[in-house]
Amino acid sequence: MTAPIETAVADRAARSNTELLPLYRQMRRVRTFEERVGELFVRGQSAGSMLHLSIGEEAAAVGVASLMQEGDTFTTHHRGHGIFLARGADPKRMMAEIGGKEEGYCRGKGGSMHIADMGLGHLGANAIVGGGIPAVVGAGLASKRAGKGAISVAFFGDGAMQQGILYESMNMAALWDLPVVFVCINNQYGMGTRIEQATKGRALHERGLAFGLNAETVDGLDVREVRAAATRVIDAARGGTPGFLAIECYRFYGHARMDKSPYRSAEDEEQGRAKDPVQFARAALIEMGEADSTHLDALDQEIAAEMDATIDFTIAASEPPLNSMFRDVYAPGEPEPEAVAARIDRILARE
Repeated sequence: MTAPIETAVADRAARSNTELLPLYRQMRRVRTFEERVGELFVRGQSAGSMLHLSIGEEAAAVGVASLMQEGDTFTTHHRGHGIFLARGADPKRMMAEIGGKEEGYCRGKGGSMHIADMGLGHLGANAIVGGGIPAVVGAGLASKRAGKGAISVAFFGDGAMQQGILYESMNMAALWDLPVVFVCINNQYGMGTRIEQATKGRALHERGLAFGLNAETVDGLDVREVRAAATRVIDAARGGTPGFLAIECYRFYGHARMDKSPYRSAEDEEQGRAKDPVQFARAALIEMGEADSTHLDALDQEIAAEMDATIDFTIAASEPPLNSMFRDVYAPGEPEPEAVAARIDRILARE
């Protein structure tokens, strides 16, 4: 019989083999970046008036994105900063894009809600609820035909669960056995509407099962649990069985940066914010002996400095020139259209 102390040591060793520290680091980076996005908005340095923060949803972004590989593609919704950062985006270029600057990923034209980067497989964020979902069906079909084992992931919120385009996309993915994963980040609110006021059936993964998808629901508090569930769904998708993963989270703040969420009670917010995936991971690391508070404080300070630099970079970055509006709009090799003022000047110069 194994001695109790040996069993305890073995259990700790098994639990320690989770790569929790790098997952914590990524979640802390996402959290801190989003806090700096809010600061940029308060400073009046962001482009546009709508910013949607993913604070409280870090385990969903990191747990899934940590399993994606080179060649995989994905789409996000209007709360997608954390997902893109977890996938490997440069936070300086991200912040510059949110600030509408030339050094941003889309040269300032995409802003917070329409950022994209084909180099990292980001097919685009979309401000239309559910608007980015069908793109992964096409990407999944292309991947299947290429035979390279890549998957395509659609990230969306619980508000998109009432959109017909989701069900058309799930049906096609299942019918054609596409390497696609649908990830619903259920943060309990679609704008100001609580989920139980929007749908009777709240076991969202059951809708995926109805279409023949490999589907699960997981609590978004523990990034290790999210990653384990995502591993099962993603591995199956790489084998040709499309999947659906619902991740239960809580949106810490309002729908957008200016929304003070008057539709939520103080008690609701207190209970929801108690389910903090970043603090949960930090406590788990200390409990398992993988890191102490001094080490984690130093890591947090390092990340804070990294994200502080994103604001300095954005403020110092250049405004996009007017003619940059035509870049990336037309096919490569096509001449850019001539500005009306320049055309008039050219014509008058001839006379």
